[in-house]
Amino acid sequence: MRQPLQGTRDLQPASVGLADVLARSVRKAPPGQGPLLAWPLACGSSVAERTRASDFADGILRVEVADASWRRELQALAPRYLAALNRYVADKVTRVEFFVATRK
Repeated sequence: MRQPLQGTRDLQPASVGLADVLARSVRKAPPGQGPLLAWPLACGSSVAERTRASDFADGILRVEVADASWRRELQALAPRYLAALNRYVADKVTRVEFFVATRK
């Protein structure tokens, strides 16, 4: 019978350690930049590919989306994103606002 490696019960998935490293890095960002940097971490890669954190001021993170349908869908998920953002950033995010990109 094989013996388990010593200390293996202390191992965590790599993603847990990576999330901690990223969170520490984002917390060290210059004031006001943390929420912009944390947006892709909070929303996930598929949403991050289709959105852009535009600006952060007075506790509000504004996120650009492609159309009104995306805005409605993401607004319903805003409380989840807000909780995730505040796990990563030093600057308190009180609200996430989604706005439709203007066509040029």
